[in-house]
Amino acid sequence: MKPESSDIEKYLLLQLREGSKEAFERLYKLHSERLYLNILRLVKSKEEAEEILQEIFVLLWEKRNTIDIHSSFRSYLLRIGENKAYDYFRKLRRDQRLYHSLKILTVNQYASLDLFSLEGQKEELLKQAIVALPPQRRRVYELCKLEGKSYQEASVILNISTSTINDHIVKGTQAIRVYLLSRSNMATLLVLSVILDGVGLD
Repeated sequence: MKPESSDIEKYLLLQLREGSKEAFERLYKLHSERLYLNILRLVKSKEEAEEILQEIFVLLWEKRNTIDIHSSFRSYLLRIGENKAYDYFRKLRRDQRLYHSLKILTVNQYASLDLFSLEGQKEELLKQAIVALPPQRRRVYELCKLEGKSYQEASVILNISTSTINDHIVKGTQAIRVYLLSRSNMATLLVLSVILDGVGLD
C-alpha cells in the first residue's frame, strides 16, 4: 500500500528535526516551486522572490526543532513567505523615505555649489565637465558663462531662440554639477540618487 503524501511529509519533518539534510532537500523540492510562485505574486520581482525563498529555507533549517509536524507544513511555509514579503515592503518604504531625504540633501548641495569658486585642482574637472556636454549645449554654455555673452547675443550668434538658450544653460549647469559632485565627497549620495531615479521610485 502506497503511503499517503501527508505521512511521507510527517516522516520527512521528523527526519528534519533530527538534522537530516536529505529530508531538508526533499522538502525543498516538494514545496519550493509553489512557494516561490506565491512570493512572486506578492513582490512582483523574480530576484526578490528568489532571495526571500532562500531566506525561508535557511530559517526553516535553523528553526527545524520547533516545527509542529501535526500542523499543515504548507500553510506554515506560506505564512512565513507572506511575512517575509511584508517585511520586504516595509523595508522598501523605509528605503524610499531614505532616498527622498538623500535626494533633498543632494539638491541642496547642487544649489550651494558655486561653479566659479572651485579650488585650483578642480578647474580641470570643470573643463572636462563642459567638454562632456552635447556640442550645442557646450557652445551655449561657453558663450554665456565663459565669454559673458547675453542670452540675446548668443541667440543671434547661434540663430536659436533665447528660450532655447535658457534651456541649454539650465540643463548644462545641472549636468556640470552632477559631473563635479560625482567626483567629490558627495559621490555616494549622488550615485544613490541616480540609481534610485533609474528604478522609478518617484
